[in-house]
Amino acid sequence: MSTKVATKPAAAPFSAPEKAIEIMNALKEVYPEAICSLESENPFELLVATRLSAQCTDARVNLVTPALFSKYKTLEEYANANVSDIERIIHSCGFFRQKAKDIIGMAQGILTRYGGKVPDSIEELTTLPGVGRKTANLIVGDVYGKPAVVADTHVIRLSGRWGLTNSRDPLKVEKHLRELLPPEESNSFCHRCVLHGRAYCRAQNPDCSHCPLLDICPFTEKAVF
Repeated sequence: MSTKVATKPAAAPFSAPEKAIEIMNALKEVYPEAICSLESENPFELLVATRLSAQCTDARVNLVTPALFSKYKTLEEYANANVSDIERIIHSCGFFRQKAKDIIGMAQGILTRYGGKVPDSIEELTTLPGVGRKTANLIVGDVYGKPAVVADTHVIRLSGRWGLTNSRDPLKVEKHLRELLPPEESNSFCHRCVLHGRAYCRAQNPDCSHCPLLDICPFTEKAVF
């Protein structure tokens, strides 16, 4: 007999962090490894890969970046690169013209304003072309180990379904999660959300009946077998 799962709207945001902690701990059990799926070997490469991932899958980015990273080794090489050469390499990532300009602009900005070092604050990172809060939070969290909330599509969707936020605005979701999660856990929580969103809690046809968080998730009623 097929499994039927009824869905209901997510609850309003929790006024206390208990539910967020419960979900956080459950995710830690299911996904003990909380790492970024974008492949890179240094902070600038992660910055570039994250910029390329906008409107593109991480899997596609990981197919494209080896050629880019092997051609350009230093910030100076990126800063002085021919934009058409970068466009050719990253073409399949989509929006390649703007992304190529941003990659060159990021390298130039880091060299001229930050002494050749990728900044370690959201405020400084977001002065670079093409770098929004989502990208800045990823760099701050993964590179510098600071508290960070990467409010990408998975984090926004899952947080709403779990009742941790009542907004789809990235900045508001980031604010809500910062209020609910222990700072030292927030970055890993977001990585685990991405893993869970891909495995079970998909935007379309979420696999609620097999979800390891079914018993504590307010998004679904109990599966009827």
